[in-house]
Amino acid sequence: MPAGVMIPARNMPSMITGNGNGFGTSSSGLTLGQQQPNNMVEGQLHPLEMTQNTLESEFARTKDDEFDSTNKSGSENHELGGSGDDQDPRPNKKKRYHRHTQHQIQEMEAFFKECPHPDDKQRKELGRELGLEPLQIKFWFQNKRTQMKTQHERHENTQLRTENEKLRADNMRYREALTTASCPNCGGPTAVGQMSFDEHHLRLENARLREEIDRISAIAAKYVGKPLANFPLLSSPVPPRPFEYGAQPVTEEMYGVGDLLRSISAPSEADKPMIIELAVAAMEELIRMAQMDEPLWMASLDGSTCVLNEEEYIRTFPNGIGTKPTGFKSEASRETAVVIMNHVNLVEILMDVHQWSTLFSGIVSKASTLDVLSTGVAGNYNGALQVMTAEFQVPSPLVPTRESYYLRYCKQHAEGTWVVVDVSLDNIRPSPTIKCRRRPSGCLIQEMPNGYSKVTWVEHVDVDDRGLHNLYKQLVSSSHAFGARRWVATLDRQCERLASLLASNIPAGEIGVITNQDGRKSMLKLAERVVISFCGGVSSSTAHTWTTLSGTGADDVRVMTRKSVDDPGRPPGIVLSAATSFWLPVSPKRVFDFLRDENSRSEWDILSNGGAVQEMAHIANGRDPGNCVSLLRVNSANSSQSNMLILQESCTDSTASFVIYAPVDIVAMNVVLNGGDPDYVALLPSGFAILPDGTDGDIADASGSGGSLLTVAFQILVDSVPTAKLSLGSVATVNNLIACTVERIKASLSCDNA
Repeated sequence: MPAGVMIPARNMPSMITGNGNGFGTSSSGLTLGQQQPNNMVEGQLHPLEMTQNTLESEFARTKDDEFDSTNKSGSENHELGGSGDDQDPRPNKKKRYHRHTQHQIQEMEAFFKECPHPDDKQRKELGRELGLEPLQIKFWFQNKRTQMKTQHERHENTQLRTENEKLRADNMRYREALTTASCPNCGGPTAVGQMSFDEHHLRLENARLREEIDRISAIAAKYVGKPLANFPLLSSPVPPRPFEYGAQPVTEEMYGVGDLLRSISAPSEADKPMIIELAVAAMEELIRMAQMDEPLWMASLDGSTCVLNEEEYIRTFPNGIGTKPTGFKSEASRETAVVIMNHVNLVEILMDVHQWSTLFSGIVSKASTLDVLSTGVAGNYNGALQVMTAEFQVPSPLVPTRESYYLRYCKQHAEGTWVVVDVSLDNIRPSPTIKCRRRPSGCLIQEMPNGYSKVTWVEHVDVDDRGLHNLYKQLVSSSHAFGARRWVATLDRQCERLASLLASNIPAGEIGVITNQDGRKSMLKLAERVVISFCGGVSSSTAHTWTTLSGTGADDVRVMTRKSVDDPGRPPGIVLSAATSFWLPVSPKRVFDFLRDENSRSEWDILSNGGAVQEMAHIANGRDPGNCVSLLRVNSANSSQSNMLILQESCTDSTASFVIYAPVDIVAMNVVLNGGDPDYVALLPSGFAILPDGTDGDIADASGSGGSLLTVAFQILVDSVPTAKLSLGSVATVNNLIACTVERIKASLSCDNA
């Protein structure tokens, strides 16, 4: 039945026309849908569930509306109390009508144009003005809305009928042309077999694909517990979702260098049943890991974290993914937080590899989806199953990245509760090069009021960390580097950043605050690209080849060259990257405040040539004042030199802080501030990654006794010709630049510390 056609209540059993838990789309993503009113099905009946036990009650509610809907102009109604007369079997009782006056109709028509859905207060006010009861007003507006929808649908049907007739005529013309077709070579009639050869092969291919879908549906129904009859075609890509975070996929960053994970192919057909079975078992384990306490999880000595009891874990989950490989160590952590993001949007980000890798760009250096075994049920991610690869990082060249080949499975555990689980597929396809194996890890997401979500994150891996530098061993073992605390802290900070991006009530009183909504979005998008490029290029990834220059050992400078060609987001030519990591006997918060402050920038920034730095504009994107995107101007001390603009993003949470910046062109930045496309602004970001050394608590504790692990990284364009050879003089210049910067930072902070 086409949408908009009314069916009289006497001929239809009651229908459930809405679901209070349904989802609708809005400008910012999926939102809870509005339930249709029960007293009137306005213009559309949804054929969902048909229940017989509500037939009498639904009939009683709708019989008044049935008579009103037959009034074509909406100008006639029963007198109050007489709406049921048409159902009275007695023939000698007359029906009572009330015909609205022309003035009443004109007034209600005018009000309908302004507000077709008046509320109770508006109906009462209009009734007082026109001398009608609110119920009469209500019935008139219901009839009017039904009339308008019927007219609209009649018009659409007329258009469709016209188009249908046109298609019929075209079809007949093509049929006649086919019957008289001739061979272009010999001029004789064309054989029917030759005409349908391609069609025959397409039909065979279609039948084969349908058999494949039926087979996979049967497997999924066996293991997942529900059939895939309503699933989209498994061979089709994941449909676009209305909520999108980020614009630049991390997998395309850093000049497209190949790596080990790219060589892993999608799973074979024989592997898929085992993958589905593993996903279901991993989901059950993660839910129990997230909800159980002692004796599985034991409180740490200071009570700030949970420690996994490995003996109890083996007893609780004897049928896991196997024993720990020789030489590997286990890392397990759990963390809970409440974040400012709707649970549906959060699930959507986690199941979209580009949005997920963008959100966690400080942790995920590269990620890709190899295969999608299921896209979910009924337009959401319930039952979605993907096979993925990812590379996890700490922003330092001294910490090897962790590559993982795993599945990701999403399931709605209960009303308002979703679970997303990862588990490695190394048992299905063993590889001697993989040094990190993910046991069931992920998060349990619970809906909270006012658009918030409660997230319980579990990270559980077996890892070979024998290549880890001694400087970072304490940090990695404390779960600040790869553990659940870092994932949750990053998620909380990024949710605040996204909320600031969507905010519309920006106060205009403060100097330098960007209030133009399009300008804010473009500037935040550009700053996001700066952060992604920096984080993806500073780690010890398998795609990077770092060369260590001679130094003192722990704080050796490592350099790497890349070619930038046909990339509008980077200047073309030879780019030289240099990075080093070292320890400072100062708390991370003090280091962060010193580096992000424009007033102290001249103490360490050699490229500013001693010029004064002034903040021209900024966007606050979190509760912490350190979470901010700023546009800085360097006023050159030499009058012959032009002033320089710097785009800087500073961000901090309990596990890591970043101060990342990039020189920008003044003309291009004006375009961005006016809402222009930021993807064509050429950038080479440099900056700092600040981590705690693992000996003390959170990074925000300025008075703590722990020190800081600081990574300094520069990207310099040494030649604008991509085919040019790198000179030793360029390497020496960059080496001296980073060495002088490190010495200046140490000198300034040691004086402050003294």
